[in-house]
Amino acid sequence: MRVLERSNPHRMRRMTAVAASAVAVVALSAPAATSAPATPSAREGTPSGASLTAEVLKKAPSPFLFHYTFNNHLKIGGGNFTVGGRVFLVVKLNNGRVMFSRWVTAQPHSITPGGAIYVETSVASPCGGSGNNGYARAFDNTTQTWSPRLPVPVCVRID
Repeated sequence: MRVLERSNPHRMRRMTAVAASAVAVVALSAPAATSAPATPSAREGTPSGASLTAEVLKKAPSPFLFHYTFNNHLKIGGGNFTVGGRVFLVVKLNNGRVMFSRWVTAQPHSITPGGAIYVETSVASPCGGSGNNGYARAFDNTTQTWSPRLPVPVCVRID
């Protein structure tokens, strides 16, 4: 059996005092900054007055999609869209045939990051053993970006 060593509060106070004095020495010995830029954009080389929105959009996380079944229909959800922006959702077969499409508005959601979409499609689901024979994609009209393809099962009647 292993015995754990107890911490020594006196040693901890001494180490804290030593660390605090070291920080004070470093702070006093550092040269004073005389012309440090005040704004983040000036520090990063962005011209003052430039549109910050374009830079934020470039760094924004890409939109994503997920799917599940609800009321025997395929339901598509997603996030990281522009809140309040228009989003075009399309579900296609792998051969390119459009099975469902709709414009929706991305809304804030307590769990999904960014603007979220939740759309119940008219595509029947689940399918009996058909696998992922289609895909869903969403286009954020504000950022002009497509989500990656999400493989989905698309039930198609064969008569």
